[in-house]
Amino acid sequence: MRSSNVINHAPTSTLQGRSWGFLACFRAMASPCELLIATDDHTIATAMLDIASKEAARIEQKYSRFIEGNPLWQINHAQGMGTAIDSETLQLLRFAQQCYQLSEGDFDISAGPLMRLWRFDAGAKVPAEADIMLAKVQVNFAAVKFDEQQITMPAQMNLDFGGIGKEYAVDKVAYLLAEKWPNISVLVNFGGDISCLVPKVGDPWKVGIENPDALDNAAALLSVHQGALATSGDTRRFIEVDGRRYGHIINPSTGYPVLDAPRSVTVLGPNCITAGMLATMAMLQGKDAEVFLQQQSVNFKVFR
Repeated sequence: MRSSNVINHAPTSTLQGRSWGFLACFRAMASPCELLIATDDHTIATAMLDIASKEAARIEQKYSRFIEGNPLWQINHAQGMGTAIDSETLQLLRFAQQCYQLSEGDFDISAGPLMRLWRFDAGAKVPAEADIMLAKVQVNFAAVKFDEQQITMPAQMNLDFGGIGKEYAVDKVAYLLAEKWPNISVLVNFGGDISCLVPKVGDPWKVGIENPDALDNAAALLSVHQGALATSGDTRRFIEVDGRRYGHIINPSTGYPVLDAPRSVTVLGPNCITAGMLATMAMLQGKDAEVFLQQQSVNFKVFR
């Protein structure tokens, strides 16, 4: 039976009955996460929330650069020595390599030194030119060598899966739920990165695209029966210094935020990680974002 009450599932998660099924909410990867579940079965909805929250936590624990001792920390602190990797890490590295090659070096997960240099919290300043130049020297995914067994990279380099990790988690959770419940449509939404593998029967899921000029308000509403979408932008992470706005999308070739970048880019794709790659690559194109997306033959929405 569907319930209209909020049900406590875990300290940081909730399950709420809706007219169309259940809304499950939790937090992971510094983002609000939710599942829109098209079932009246409370037991199934609870099980879905449990699987989703545990899988998101597992991926975050494994690949967050902020967690000491995890596999990514071990790679980043290997001091030039080889580090053993598993098949999941190999898969992510291969995708990161594809991003690097397709973007001609602009989408680079080794840009960690630059990302740490640029801060976007209250009172943050533009880094010194000398510091930016020093950090740039440490960024070059082409210097990362890996195979099925291990990864090796220069001692000063650092990898950051932040640009693909959340989208990967969305796809993984969507797959796990669809594999176990192939007849129940679930829309997985982690901070605006979305996947729905099992088609929604009847009325589609409604997905709002945030208005950059009025945060927490939708500027456009998408109808989703099946598919994935991802959004990249600087609507929440930016600083203004001396009247100039600096967004958080950094161009590794310059060491500075991308010039003339859109406020946000939303891309519809076959899966969330591909949509996210295209959205970020479009941001990196700056004033040419729309032209780039048109060349990819995908549906998109750009706000400037």
